[in-house]
Amino acid sequence: MTTSTKTARRRAAIATIAATAAALASTILAPPASAAEWDVVASGLDNPRHLSFRGSTLYVAEAGTGGHGPCIEGPEGDVCLGLSGAITRVRWGKQTRVVTGLPSLAAEDGSGALGTTDVAVRRGHRYTATIGLGNDPAVKEELGWRGRRLGTVIKGAFPHRGPRIYSNIAQFEAHHDPDGLGPDSNPTGMVLRGQRVVLTDSGGNTLLRVIKGHPSPLAVFDSPGNAPADMGGFPIQPVPTSVAVGPDGAFYVSELTGFPFLPGIARIHRVVPGMPSTVYASGLTNVTDLAWHGDQLYAVQIADNGLLAGPIGSLVSVDPGGSHGTVAGGLFAPYGVAFNRGAAYVTTCSVCPDGGEVLRIPIGS
Repeated sequence: MTTSTKTARRRAAIATIAATAAALASTILAPPASAAEWDVVASGLDNPRHLSFRGSTLYVAEAGTGGHGPCIEGPEGDVCLGLSGAITRVRWGKQTRVVTGLPSLAAEDGSGALGTTDVAVRRGHRYTATIGLGNDPAVKEELGWRGRRLGTVIKGAFPHRGPRIYSNIAQFEAHHDPDGLGPDSNPTGMVLRGQRVVLTDSGGNTLLRVIKGHPSPLAVFDSPGNAPADMGGFPIQPVPTSVAVGPDGAFYVSELTGFPFLPGIARIHRVVPGMPSTVYASGLTNVTDLAWHGDQLYAVQIADNGLLAGPIGSLVSVDPGGSHGTVAGGLFAPYGVAFNRGAAYVTTCSVCPDGGEVLRIPIGS
């Protein structure tokens, strides 16, 4: 596929996605009643995505609400740049934005942002975070100095040190394009392994390992299938979204899958460095995150019936092969999951400005 073909295909999806988003806008302030049974541990978040724990302290990546520009065409319509991305800490029942001023691209109403996507914090308040882009890396030239951290992995220590660019994932994609489908980069989920960062590039369809700032591919993912013939029959993008380390030490990687976001075609891959990746589970839909709790794998489906039907999703348990059971359903645009003390913590309303939440969902030991 040429760069122009990939771009054209993405733009062909924009009108459909934008129309769906507009139809759903009226429901953002009225999430499904089933969510009321779970405890809300954080609220008022701006497009919250992945989250993680250090001890009993929770950290949430907020993609922000964009800003006044410059503006570019994003994967779902025009988006404008601002420095509204953040990292929020939830501790002792209080939530605080401990890192602010991170780049964010969002629609005029602040919804559906691209920005801070995942975060991990270590001793000394040292943080590592991914910053999304969702576009050809060349667009950064249009965004000026405030957009320089888009498409990167950043590091710092709050409250006063950083952030600094640790690895320029978008630049790597522009120079190497491992999937051969044209440059497109969107760093998303990650795990830390010692001094190494392992992350998904959703735009590049790759799992990357970063050592001393230098990325290299651990896996390049293939298409999960073709679009229906009446839509052109083109190969659907895999769109890897997150990575978790399993009890066996392997990396497990989730898929959102690209337009037209068909139900039941998303997979979870098992990746062992130096070996071909294998499919651990299939038959899932639009998975945005995954995490292990003991020997059981769990995944978040942002839309159980496919994104074009609306972002009502769930937290599911996943067994080898792909059989899965609903743990918590009827969630509005759920996205990230992390476990602590027998409970799953899930971000919801992940496309919402000032409306995102973190729910605590008891799982058991």
